[in-house]
Amino acid sequence: MLMKRLLGMVVVFSCCTLTAQVSDTLLGMVNEVVVTATKTERKLSNVAVPVTIINQKKIQQAGSVRLNDILQEQTGIYMTNGFGTGVQMQGLNPDYTLILIDGEPLIGRTAGVLDLNRITVGNIKQIEIVKGPSSSLYGSEAMAGVINIITDKPNRNTLNLSARYGSYNTSDINFNGSIRKNKLAYQGFLNNYATDGFSIRPNSVERSIAPIKRFTMQHNLNYYLSDKTNASLNFRINDEKIINIIAVTNNGIVTTSNGIEKNKDHNTTFQLAHRFNSHIKNTSRVYATRYESLQELVTSNGAPYTDYFKQQFGRIENQTDFIINDLLEVNTGVGYIKESANSTRYDKSENTKTNQIGYAFLQTEWKPFTQLTVIAGARFDNNELYAAAFSPKLAVQYKPSSAFNLKASIGRGFKAPDFRQLYLNFTNTAAGGYSVFGTVEAQKIITQLNSIGQIASLENDFYRLGELQPEFSTGINFGGSFNPNKKIQLTFNLFRNNIENLIDNRLVAFRTGGSQIFSYLNLKNAYTEGLETDVQFQFSNTFNINAGYQFLLSGDKDEIKKIEEGKVFTRDENGFSRLMQKSEYVGLPNRSKHMGNLKLQYEKNNAFANIRFIYRSKWAVTDTDGNGLFNTNDAFAKGFVQINTAIGKTIAKKLNLQIGVNNLLNYTDINNLPNMPGRIFYTTITYQFIQKNKK
Repeated sequence: MLMKRLLGMVVVFSCCTLTAQVSDTLLGMVNEVVVTATKTERKLSNVAVPVTIINQKKIQQAGSVRLNDILQEQTGIYMTNGFGTGVQMQGLNPDYTLILIDGEPLIGRTAGVLDLNRITVGNIKQIEIVKGPSSSLYGSEAMAGVINIITDKPNRNTLNLSARYGSYNTSDINFNGSIRKNKLAYQGFLNNYATDGFSIRPNSVERSIAPIKRFTMQHNLNYYLSDKTNASLNFRINDEKIINIIAVTNNGIVTTSNGIEKNKDHNTTFQLAHRFNSHIKNTSRVYATRYESLQELVTSNGAPYTDYFKQQFGRIENQTDFIINDLLEVNTGVGYIKESANSTRYDKSENTKTNQIGYAFLQTEWKPFTQLTVIAGARFDNNELYAAAFSPKLAVQYKPSSAFNLKASIGRGFKAPDFRQLYLNFTNTAAGGYSVFGTVEAQKIITQLNSIGQIASLENDFYRLGELQPEFSTGINFGGSFNPNKKIQLTFNLFRNNIENLIDNRLVAFRTGGSQIFSYLNLKNAYTEGLETDVQFQFSNTFNINAGYQFLLSGDKDEIKKIEEGKVFTRDENGFSRLMQKSEYVGLPNRSKHMGNLKLQYEKNNAFANIRFIYRSKWAVTDTDGNGLFNTNDAFAKGFVQINTAIGKTIAKKLNLQIGVNNLLNYTDINNLPNMPGRIFYTTITYQFIQKNKK
């Protein structure tokens, strides 16, 4: 009912503006080129799925250093805090968003989270965010969408140096240069990041972010064999060292640990593109990446703790694009993936777990007439470790006028069980001794422990352990954009995601000493739904306002059914048990019903100033009444507003100066937002030694 009402309001409001003309001021934004949505270059105005583009200028003027800095200011995106900084889109966890650099996936997730702090923004040309299931093009991990980081490419002669220094002795230095001569072009980038970390608990050694040193290097080489053929080689290294000072409470026992963590990330891509004629283009890609992590700690009781993880991923893919005529285009591709993992968490680090995937995808774009575009696509993945997956998608865009368009899409996404969920054999001595076993190992290990008297009790979920199936999501998006006058652009998107076979971490047994044993089950049939909207208002050539808002509902269909059947109880104000009402149900934890952002920007004569507001309403964090789901009687984190501001000036076209303050209100929440520091001041200086356009 809610979705129908929202849809009706949007359609009525939209239809009242069909005669509007496209804003000259906003024309450049709709003509931006996006690649991620279709794996081919398209103008943003011609893409039929929800897409956000963040260009280099926006990143720089926001004073962003790492990828999470700029993403947290985007509509409908929330940065999670567990196991590094992850991204939540359309209410779906970080496991379900695929992170790409130049179209190739990053690996090295911890508990499903790929830490976005690993990614510097110093050489990013633009960030493309595609929301909704994208498995029809990208396969697993794209149930919520795709974030593609497009780095600078060597198309002119440049040489730039930037340095930033801020609170907590934080420094960020970037060196970026490129050269183009005849058929050869080269781009080089270096980044060095270091911080002492910060503590939001005064006079405490416990840090929300530990002292860190990160070094990133990327090289891109392009060779133009002819006007029709181009070869490119890209190489990237990210190396980080983190000083760990950790305190973990489990079952009332506090375990402190000190030590070091080292992470290395290597990526190599070779691409050969050839255009046979105006109708056929072929692109072949070879990609190899390796992520290696080592954490060595000493706990407060003197016990050593070592955690080693290595993952390797290789892919060969060939894509062919056919432009049949002005009305029809076909994109098709095939590929092969081989991946492996070694970890102390998977029995022995010497034992290698492997997986192989063969896949094929097909996409067609048809324009039966000028105002209508229909995109249909599908992908088939044949995975060695689980049943094959088929991922279809259909998207439609209708433009009744040059100022107004409507978009609708429906897609099927999937996420394969990963190595962690299958093979994990991990006991955390640095956090109270709890264990997590993958489904391949769980029954065998727990049965062995039970036979020698080390199991105190088996929970009901132990008897539900079995072979994991892929998670599937059916995503529906309906939205559009319009310009009621030359100064305003409004975009909106209604979405619904139905998730089947959601893989959940469940308590399955207790050891005799009281420590818990967890494993993974296909349990939940969940959903997320809501509305996202963005408004851009250009007051003048010098001043503009951008505002965004997300309304989100979520829930577990099985939990709702139990409430309706009168099987769920909670506690009243006196602590007595009573039946829980459906109106008290709040859905999935760690999700806010309301999120918003507001940006005021002034720019004139090579100078700018902005102030940015980020709002998040309260969210459920702890099941305090013990009924196994989240309701209004449980514990919530408080809603908050974060304010960031920056000013900058370009001098003589070569020197750029910028100062800023993040978290101006100094808001902190040590329990629920451990990665949010107090107020941060910073200064950035950028000097362009060479800025010569290619003739």
